[in-house]
Amino acid sequence: MAAAAVRYLRASGATTSADAPPTAPPAPRRTLRAVRDGERAPCDPAAFRAALGHFASGVTVITAPAPAEGGTGPAGFACQSFASLSLEPPLVTFMVARTSTTWPRIARAGVFCVNVLGAGQGALCRAFAVSGADKFAGVRHSPAPATGAPRLDAVPAWIDCTVHAVHTGGDHLIVVGRVEALGTDPAAAADGPLLFHRGAFGAFREA
Repeated sequence: MAAAAVRYLRASGATTSADAPPTAPPAPRRTLRAVRDGERAPCDPAAFRAALGHFASGVTVITAPAPAEGGTGPAGFACQSFASLSLEPPLVTFMVARTSTTWPRIARAGVFCVNVLGAGQGALCRAFAVSGADKFAGVRHSPAPATGAPRLDAVPAWIDCTVHAVHTGGDHLIVVGRVEALGTDPAAAADGPLLFHRGAFGAFREA
């Protein structure tokens, strides 16, 4: 019976397991390694920062809720390396240094809120860029609807997310978030976004 079935499949042009060519072995994976001590880096770090500084970016504050147990409050840090990633499903991404002391708290929470800053919120950004201080002192906020992460008052836009994936990228982590809720404040957005360019804050002006 089995032999008859094989003869039928061969006669009809179908490929059987006996006829199938052997699968090629998978290509060897590339080995990634860090630059060793005393080894010349591919490019000078100062030149790298100077060149990449010409790319203007928006500025955000990434926040996470306080842990359910423990005396620590909510977490947050200033972040310019934020971008939209996918529409279906709705995904966003940001990059954070692997040495960040705030990231482990966000990772444990498993959720975060992206607060997009407006042109007049440079001081707010500086407050969240400081390490070791109470970053939320005097900052008005409320829980984001899906995750409870702090949604800062009077920001032009906010994106409420769960952590979808985390990838390594050199000395940074690439965090992908799935969007659970989002919103805008037209009044807060009236003055345009806060921009960061070549080490300084600026504002948007139509050309």
